[in-house]
Amino acid sequence: MYSLSNNKLEQQPPSAEDAKKNATVEAIQQLGQTVTPSGESNIFCMTIIGQIEGHIVLPPQNKTTKYEHLIPQLVAAEQNPKIEGVLIILNTVGGDVEAGLAIAEMIATLSKPTVTLVLGGGHSIGVPIAVASSHSLIAETATMTIHPIRLNGLVIGVPQTFEYLDKMQDRVIRFVTGHSRISEEKFKELMFKTGELTRDIGTSVVGPDAVRYGLINALGGIGEGIRELNRLIEERRNGQSGGFVQ
Repeated sequence: MYSLSNNKLEQQPPSAEDAKKNATVEAIQQLGQTVTPSGESNIFCMTIIGQIEGHIVLPPQNKTTKYEHLIPQLVAAEQNPKIEGVLIILNTVGGDVEAGLAIAEMIATLSKPTVTLVLGGGHSIGVPIAVASSHSLIAETATMTIHPIRLNGLVIGVPQTFEYLDKMQDRVIRFVTGHSRISEEKFKELMFKTGELTRDIGTSVVGPDAVRYGLINALGGIGEGIRELNRLIEERRNGQSGGFVQ
């Protein structure tokens, strides 16, 4: 803010309201959030959209979610006593496998109730993130693409490379089957199915089918997600008041 004094333009210190607006705009630009875990609500909403950016910086025209932004937010939500639950909104095409697994492990190991909601798509490495929560939901029109692990860039054609791919794939399979009701046999069948994806092997699973396979808990949207999260928060409160943590 500027003012004229003695025919000179002098800068005035920003007001508290202006500072708050600037902080909000900065949070939106940097993290895609209107509030951070230090906000007043007892529910923290975190969005994972576009492509999950990991160890390699993606081109600027790509819509990305940087995992180094998400991990500190999850730590802050875990430490903040005012935050009682975390809602994760997913609309992602996938991305870096290790970054996606790191985010999924963080969500799975939070002591507070978590709900994931798949809107649009939760593809590729977005699948482990979607099943990592206490309760998972998917919109009726949303899809999840399940396919084998792939490598981009220079690939060394030696047996060790394929062994590494197998081990990484096993990590994804173990995590998904360990945090959902889908069997390992069914998940592998969807992962290695031929003829459904035009240029690849794998399966595109629509919302109702994801629930039928046991991959996602239920169909629903934002209203159902908030209701379920509030129910889990209430259960946790009752558990703590009874002398134990659920």
